[in-house]
Order: sequence, then structure tokens, then C-alpha cells
Amino acid sequence: MMSEALCSQDRLAMRTAMRKVLNEAPTPSYVVDELRLKYNLEILEKVKKDTGAKILLAQKAFSMFHFYPLIGKYLDGTTASGLHEARLGREKMSGEVHVFSPAYRDDEFDEIARAADHVIFNSFSQWAKYRDLAKANGCTCGLRVNPEHSTQDTPIYDPCGEGSRLGIRASDFDKALADNPDALRGISGLHFHSLCEQGAEPLAETLEAFEEKFGSYLCDMKWVNFGGGHHITKDGYDIGLLEKCICRMKERYGLEVYIEPGEAVAYHAGDLVTTVLDIIETDSLPVAVLDVSAACHMPDVIEMPYRPPLYGAGEPGEKKYDYRLGGPTCLAGDIIGDYSFDEPLRVGSRLVFGDMAIYSMVKNNTFNGMNLPSIIAVENDEWKTVKSFCYDDFKMRLS
Repeated sequence: MMSEALCSQDRLAMRTAMRKVLNEAPTPSYVVDELRLKYNLEILEKVKKDTGAKILLAQKAFSMFHFYPLIGKYLDGTTASGLHEARLGREKMSGEVHVFSPAYRDDEFDEIARAADHVIFNSFSQWAKYRDLAKANGCTCGLRVNPEHSTQDTPIYDPCGEGSRLGIRASDFDKALADNPDALRGISGLHFHSLCEQGAEPLAETLEAFEEKFGSYLCDMKWVNFGGGHHITKDGYDIGLLEKCICRMKERYGLEVYIEPGEAVAYHAGDLVTTVLDIIETDSLPVAVLDVSAACHMPDVIEMPYRPPLYGAGEPGEKKYDYRLGGPTCLAGDIIGDYSFDEPLRVGSRLVFGDMAIYSMVKNNTFNGMNLPSIIAVENDEWKTVKSFCYDDFKMRLS
């Protein structure tokens, strides 16, 4: 049952408690709301109960370990992309730790194997190189495969694109076994990941391709991992179809099923509050210079690219006053986007960008010596700063 205090529409609106913190908090700050996290976690917990699947937090999307004890009450553990995330998952959350990397380092793998429960390899050569060390540490081992079925148009987020280094293609998988029939000895599961903030329909398509290419090996496996990119907590997501996909693998092959969403855990659970520092008049739109930077604090705005949601604002021309919002760095392209407002912006105006808990917090940087935003948690309608940054955080990264 969903939290009575928060319905779907409320999650996307600004609660009274959030209005208070966003008016009081220092800027810039990421503000993460426990109640919105719980809303997402309860949806994921229901999927677990309905299907018996295990759900893991992909730390690459959300690593605010202040909330790991809460997340650990609902989910089954964490996934990691390398040593540091593996250690964080082991130290800060109960449950399993799964690790995948395209290639492991000799000087890190022993520690990874000691932190991990599952280690997933990207090639047969990596498996051959590290299998003894993984097994000596009691790790369950798997291989990542490439179903070669693209479901998106943005190449940077397509693991199934031409020339992808991610996952073993079926032709290479078959060849490796032809050369060495014992190559799968010690492998207990297969992992695929091809989605990026997508619905259940692309998953169903991918699962068809996965079964067509690798189905003959599944009867010898114990588990399958559907990877991440599942937008399960987004309104309109077809949870019933997801559950059918999970149950199909369990019933047809007797497999335990893992999924590892990141954005679904913290979707719309956090905001980024900022202050207008100056208004620059130009030949086109006036530009409001903020104390947050797209390049430093919201890098996906430039990388994806996308225009982040902004509370109380509209599309250009929708409201009376149009502005271009930009950051304070020297990068000419440090532009967040064009928005319209009911009232003119002024120096000191506060703005709040939504859905900033996922990826933005883990990918931010200190280009130009920019300070990182503070990190604030809202719990029981009270807020506290759980992390703030200063000159030493910038300085100690560089020498």
C-alpha cells in the first residue's frame, strides 16, 4: 500500500515542508525528500512481493548513503561499477553487493572480490583471468551478454549499438564454447543491460532477443539479471508487463531474477535549489546567471542533453517573462535552458529544479573551482545538511 501521505500527483508537486526548506536552505543545495523516496521504494517492494524478484540499487545513479539504511529495508542490496561503489555498498547497506566492470584492474580485484557477493565479467578472457580469485572469495560469478537489440536513439546510452564494448555477443559466446566446452564452468548467471529510463515494452522486446540468442544456455543457469534503466516508478509505467517478464523467466527456466534500477529508486525524490546572481540583457533573451552550473552541477543537461524541470516555470512564450538560465562558469555553453515566468526574475530570486537526485549528484565536478552544492535531507518534515563542501574539497583532489 502506498504512503497515505503522498500520492502520485503530490510527488511531482512541492509539498509544504519542501517549500519551507527550499526557502531556508543555503544555495546551491541538493535537497532529497525521504517521503518521495519511500513512495518509490514501496512501488519496488510491491514488484518484489508480486514476483519474487530481487531488486538492487544501482549506485551509479544514486549514492547518497545517508538514505541507505532506509533503502535497505525495501531492496535486496546494491550494484557497483568498481571498487569504490562496491565498498560503499558493503559498508553502508545491508544485502547483496553485485559488481560489473568492462574490465577489472589487477591491483583492485582482490578487494572487489572480498566486498562482492556477485561479480559479473564482460568477456571470457576476464573470466579466465580472475575466476580463481573470485571463487576463492566465495563470489557468485556471471557473464554480461549483449542481446544486440537497440531500443533507443541516443548512441551514448545504447549498450547494444554497433561496436559496443559492453557484453558478449552471441557469435563470440558460441565461439568461446566451441573452443573450450568448459568455458562456462563456474558461471551461474547471465546479465544484460540495454535500457535507459525506459518503459517495460523495450524490456519485453529485449527479452525476446535475449532468449533467441542465449536461451539455450539458460537451463544451466541459476539466475538472470535484467540490468537497469527500468523507469518503474514513473507514472504510466506498465508494471504488469514487467512482472510478466520476470515471471516468464522464473517459470520457463527456473531462474532467480534480478533487476537493478537506479533512477527508479530516487525518481523525483530530490531538487536543486539555486539563487539568481545577476540578470544580463542581451540582443535576444535576458540571461539570469545562477549560482548553479549546468557543466558542474547538472552535467546531464549538457551530456544528454535535456531541459530540466523547473517549478513554477513554463516553456518559452508560455508565461509573460522569458529568460535564459545560465551558470557562473567561463564556459559559453554553460546554459541550463530557456524558461518563462509569471513575474520578472530579480537578483536574489530562488529557483528550484526538479528530479535532481539521480545522476546529477554523482556526476558533478569542480570545473573552474566551483564549489559543490550542499546535500540536504528532509525527514519527518524537518531538514538538515548532511554534507557541505569547501575549498579543501576542491584543493585536495588536485595535488
